[in-house]
Amino acid sequence: MRQRLVRLWTDWWMRQAGPGRWGKVATWLAAWPHAPYKARVALAHHYPQGYVSPSAQLSGRRIRRGRHVFIGDGVVIYQRQDGGQIDLGDYVELHRDTIIECGRGGSLRIGERTGIQPRCQLSAYIEQIVIGRGCQIAPQCAFYPYDHGTAPGQPIGSQPLTSKGPIVLEDDVWLGYGVVVLSGVTIGSGTVVGAGSVVTRSLPAGVIAAGIPARIVRERTEQDVERTR
Repeated sequence: MRQRLVRLWTDWWMRQAGPGRWGKVATWLAAWPHAPYKARVALAHHYPQGYVSPSAQLSGRRIRRGRHVFIGDGVVIYQRQDGGQIDLGDYVELHRDTIIECGRGGSLRIGERTGIQPRCQLSAYIEQIVIGRGCQIAPQCAFYPYDHGTAPGQPIGSQPLTSKGPIVLEDDVWLGYGVVVLSGVTIGSGTVVGAGSVVTRSLPAGVIAAGIPARIVRERTEQDVERTR
């Protein structure tokens, strides 16, 4: 009986949910009977419009969300007027306190069923950040497809931004806790990068890499599949 009442309550309020003040109140009421944090991903999966936490902040005119997208507590998506498109595919998850920003022509695309865990930073300035389908990004990872100029005699903050090119993660990439990915890097499909690594050069598909800078440790094998069973 209680489950039926919770479902009716949630259905009613999710129909009213949206970006405005009343929509945020409705979202809060819809989520009230449910456990916090990742338990609310189920709301996004159940309702095609997805779930956007009332404490999330979305600012920009070219932010496209697919179906069943989850945007958790404290997430910030900030698109400057000179920023490009921000595109979140179906079933994308952005967890607590993640920050996405774009400007100066930079843009961002995240493929379907990719999960971005808490406190990640994706700063798409100058160039693109492209993350493929089914990727898993652990907490506190950072993506910077740009850098400051370093000419002597000038404050760093006043120097122009530079870039070696976009950041591209192909499908099914797994980044461990605290990985930093810098400009001009492509990480091939199925590659795993160990916690705390700094990726300064591109990595091929199907390898395990780690270190500062990240280097290939070995290729993934069938034994890796067996270990996960």
